[in-house]
Amino acid sequence: MLENWVVAPTCLPVVLRRCHTCASERFRANGKFRVNAHHKLLDAWLLVLCTACGATAKLTVLERMNVRSVRPELLDRLHDNDPGLAAELLQDPALRRRNRIALDWDDAWRLSTGGSDHLDREVIDISVRFTARIPVRPVRLIAEGCGLSRAEVEKLIEEGKLVSAVRLTGKVTGDFTFTLKR
Repeated sequence: MLENWVVAPTCLPVVLRRCHTCASERFRANGKFRVNAHHKLLDAWLLVLCTACGATAKLTVLERMNVRSVRPELLDRLHDNDPGLAAELLQDPALRRRNRIALDWDDAWRLSTGGSDHLDREVIDISVRFTARIPVRPVRLIAEGCGLSRAEVEKLIEEGKLVSAVRLTGKVTGDFTFTLKR
């Protein structure tokens, strides 16, 4: 029987970028946007606040876009300060590249395993599904979900008792499955 685990965000990740005011490198997005019109051209930014001094920085979302080329739903979401839109935009690799930022997902996600009734079986097949592109080490997920230490999980991998089609070392951001043999 295949168990299903879900990795889901609990809040927006910390934005890693240098603060021009205090030289801190951590910003918190709160889902606020600024939209500015220049005749028929629009600019839009996602506002982020420095966690150390509170200074505001702007992450470019739209730059000199013709008003008619912006989808009305997107414009409404920008004007409504939609936190869901902020989460979607932070997931966008193009936005992260354009603004030269990285994301820190520490303490911004949780693992739902659906209970611990699977831990006593000899062979466990588990499917891990991500609701957002959160970079997480599979070893950490497996250790947390099975109630093991990371060293125990790494030992199981070395012994061939923990197998997967994806590489279990490093980080993953997408769905994967694994089999644990006790």
